[in-house]
Amino acid sequence: MNETKEFQATEPRVIKEGILVGSKALENAPKIYGIPTGVEGLDELFFTVEQINGTLKKKPLGGIPAYSVFNLTGVNDTGKSLMAEQFAVKQASENEKVAFITVESPANFVITSLKNRAYAMGLEFEKFEDNIILIDAASHSALRENIPDLLATLAYAIKTYKIKFTVIDSVTGLFENKEMLARGVVRRLFNFMKKWYQTAIFVSQKRSGHEELTAEAAGGYAVGHIVDGTMVLAKEVIDSAFKAKLYKKPVGEIVRLFRIDGCRMAGHDSKVHYLDITESGIVKILNPVSEGG
Repeated sequence: MNETKEFQATEPRVIKEGILVGSKALENAPKIYGIPTGVEGLDELFFTVEQINGTLKKKPLGGIPAYSVFNLTGVNDTGKSLMAEQFAVKQASENEKVAFITVESPANFVITSLKNRAYAMGLEFEKFEDNIILIDAASHSALRENIPDLLATLAYAIKTYKIKFTVIDSVTGLFENKEMLARGVVRRLFNFMKKWYQTAIFVSQKRSGHEELTAEAAGGYAVGHIVDGTMVLAKEVIDSAFKAKLYKKPVGEIVRLFRIDGCRMAGHDSKVHYLDITESGIVKILNPVSEGG
C-alpha cells in the first residue's frame, strides 16, 4: 500500500501550460534595446544583427541588452563595485528607479560611495538620490541568509517604487561558505529578475586561485552559465620580461584588463581590452590589448 502511494506521489505530470508555440511565446517577448551603463567604452561593445535589403548588418546596441542579467566578476580591487555603482548612478540620473542590494557593506556606506561616484561622473547626486532604493542585506541577516525573504522584500520594493534595474553587490555574499548552493541561489535570483523584467547586475567575487580572465567565480563556472552574460575584470602584475613586452609596461607595474565572456541576448566584442580606473574612481574600458597600449 505504501509503495502504491509513493508511486502515485511521484508519478510524472504533464504541465500543459509549459508548452508554447513560437507565435504565442513571441506575444510576450520584450523588445531588446540598449541600456547605457555609465562606463565609458563599454556601451559600444554590444550590437545586434539586422537584415537590411537582404544583407545582414551589425547595428550598435548602445549598452547592455534590456532585461539581461549580467555577472560582473573579478578578484578584489579590479573595479567591480565601481562599475556597478556607475551603472546604478547612470540609470538613477536618467530618472529611473534602481534597487541596490547591499550584501557586503551597510547601506549608509554604500550610498556615500554612490554619491562620490556621481560627483566623479559630473552629476548632481542630490537631484536623483531618491531614485536609488537600497535594500540593506549587509545589516539584516534575514535578508542575507534567507533568499525567500530577500526576494519578497525586493518584489515589494519593485511594486512600490516602479523599479526597472537591480544591482546586487555582491551575490557571492548570499552563499558565503555555502558554495555548493551557489547555482540554486543564482538560479532563483535569475528567474526572479526575468519574472519582474529587471535589467540586473550581479557582482561576484573570484577566489584567488581562479584564473584571472576566466568567467569562473565563487560557486564555479555553473553560476556564469545561468546568467545572460559575464563581464570579467582582471589585473596583471608585470613580473616578467615577457609581460613587459606584451603589455608595453615596465616590470613592477599593474595592468588592468576587461573582456565580455558571452551574452545570450546580443552580439558582443570578444577581445581583451585594457581597463583604467581614474584617480576619482571611475572605470573606463580602453582599446583592445591586440592594438597595443
